[in-house]
Amino acid sequence: MVQLQNIKPLKNEKLEELGFTWHTDSDNSGYVSDTLVKITQDEAEVYYEAVNEIYDMYAEAAQYVIDNELFFELGIPFNLVDAIKKSWESDVHWHIYGRFDLSGGIDGKPIKLLEFNADTPTALFETALLQWAILKENGMDEDKQFNNVYDAIRENFKRLITLFDDTELFDEKYDGWKILFSSIHGNDEEEATTKLLRQMATDAGFNTGFEYLQNVKFDEEGIYDRDENQYEYWFKLYPWEDIAINEPELATTLTTIMQNQAAIILNPAYTLLFQSKGMLKILYDLFPDSPYLLKASFEPLKGIKHVEKSVFGREGANVKIVGADGSVLSEQGGEYENHKKVYQEYADLPKDEDGAKYQAGVFFAYEACGLGFRKGGEIMNNMSKFVSHVIV
Repeated sequence: MVQLQNIKPLKNEKLEELGFTWHTDSDNSGYVSDTLVKITQDEAEVYYEAVNEIYDMYAEAAQYVIDNELFFELGIPFNLVDAIKKSWESDVHWHIYGRFDLSGGIDGKPIKLLEFNADTPTALFETALLQWAILKENGMDEDKQFNNVYDAIRENFKRLITLFDDTELFDEKYDGWKILFSSIHGNDEEEATTKLLRQMATDAGFNTGFEYLQNVKFDEEGIYDRDENQYEYWFKLYPWEDIAINEPELATTLTTIMQNQAAIILNPAYTLLFQSKGMLKILYDLFPDSPYLLKASFEPLKGIKHVEKSVFGREGANVKIVGADGSVLSEQGGEYENHKKVYQEYADLPKDEDGAKYQAGVFFAYEACGLGFRKGGEIMNNMSKFVSHVIV
């Protein structure tokens, strides 16, 4: 049973002061839960160790995919293969942050990898900022959580310059380079998340700018804001696969920009490998004895309960839970029905006394750095609630 603690929730006015405007779901219920998940320090450390090990496995699996040209198997658009290879070849294409979704870790259940949101993960604002605000509002010790997300991502921006060196060397190597941050106009959550990342980079010491994606200018020599200011780095909160499918000319231009070393794009193109749920199958092939991996295949798993997922599906769309006899037990529609499928062994999520299920999300920025939970039903979707945590 998931152990919970009731709290005084942050009022909507306070949330909006913090810049968190997407606090109410379409059914007028609050998106942020008025409870905390209670975890132990040992459980926090197990999450930390598990995610660091899983990331290392992803890195090995990515090299395997590239060496064996398995891009089609992962559903990778052909017009991004060169960009993926180019970004993987050089350490300067640094992975700023991602989020692992996990089952278990609490209530005595073992940690199992569900997927990796490596390119444009959501819940950053909630995990990095709201959890601290919730504990503070309730008069609790703000250090009583596994949450170093803000500082970890800030330091990871410095590694764009220092790479694997100590980030204290940043000032010695820094020479005023600039990062342009972009999101789609009209999406409050994505814009707030992008501007939070911009603040982290500013705090790290970079010169930064913001421009809506539709106003950014590109040519083979670089990336510019609407005033023609050129930037050495561009962070886009827009999925790589959407660029490939919806903006094929841009995909080609970005590949050329990378080949010309005219700009570095964040998160790098190789994170599309991590983002593909097809990697779950590759990981299981390479590391079948890992305690963190569930059986996965590109074919339905006969004789065991399993989950069907689209390789680039998001927010639970087009997910099916299939019984051992092949019957569909639960499913959700969506826009990814035509995507390639992967089949993963079912892992039951921890439950509270009311039967609600809890999925852990752990952010990674050079190392595991922050935990949050989603509460929902059998399939987590955009109506699931964010639940903070406290170490007891």
